[in-house]
Amino acid sequence: MTQIISSLSDIAGRYDAVFCDLWGCLHNGVAPFPAAVAALQAYRAAGGVVLLLTNSPRPKSSVMRQLDTIGVPRDCYDEVVSSGDAAQHALVTGAVGRRVFHIGAAKDQVFFTDFAEDLAMIAASEPPIQQVPLAEAEGIVCTGLFDDQTETPDDYRAQFLLAKTRGLPMLCANPDLVVDMGDKRIYCAGALAQAYVAMGGQALYFGKPHPPIYDLARRRLSALMARDDVPVLCIGDGIATDVQGGQSEGLDTLFVTGGLAADQFGPDVANPDADMLADWLDERMLSPAFAIGYLR
Repeated sequence: MTQIISSLSDIAGRYDAVFCDLWGCLHNGVAPFPAAVAALQAYRAAGGVVLLLTNSPRPKSSVMRQLDTIGVPRDCYDEVVSSGDAAQHALVTGAVGRRVFHIGAAKDQVFFTDFAEDLAMIAASEPPIQQVPLAEAEGIVCTGLFDDQTETPDDYRAQFLLAKTRGLPMLCANPDLVVDMGDKRIYCAGALAQAYVAMGGQALYFGKPHPPIYDLARRRLSALMARDDVPVLCIGDGIATDVQGGQSEGLDTLFVTGGLAADQFGPDVANPDADMLADWLDERMLSPAFAIGYLR
């Protein structure tokens, strides 16, 4: 049964590292959550390692710049692993061909250019990836919507119909369906991939809850800690990404109920109702080890 806790410090001593989600846990896309920052700083001060595990389609360096921009201090984490990092390996090795049509905002162009050192070496040894119109593409790379402030997946039906007819696979760089940007809920690449699959297309995923991002996270954690047998706690507000992914990897999970599902567990968002939470989790056949209203 899921145990509701009041703070990360209640269980911190059981784990040498945490894989912590970003949106909905550490920040809302506009500003950091002070209590979450303080909790991770305290965890690190006690000797724990914080690896930020995000379904952002952008690579690590770009994610860190975004965190700097919105005011997340670097002393609350040790390392970053993104869905973009994991998906880039598939990109440069030609998982969806070498002539690709990109669906995503202009800010996501770093996905095609900004590689970590290990990936840069692989990219340099492979034929170049070319961005081309949909009619000329061998595959699709989806990092998000062209304009996530105004568009929905329905706006892409004509393009997806053409792509499906041509048998184009889609590389989905962010499996998230939605995130909350401040007070506005916006669609992510995962929602487009879901719509494409529903029309009969094929999508390849590399972020949470799928194994590639966890494999990369473990490798980077091992490099930090110089050992492999590290007890890890996964923290996140996405039941189908953070919780499902952590449990599939055999890791304990801490479900942050005050994020995407905040309206499901009673009027006091900071303190979820135990019975409502239990019923909601039973419907989804998932059982995180712990739950908390907000990361604190």
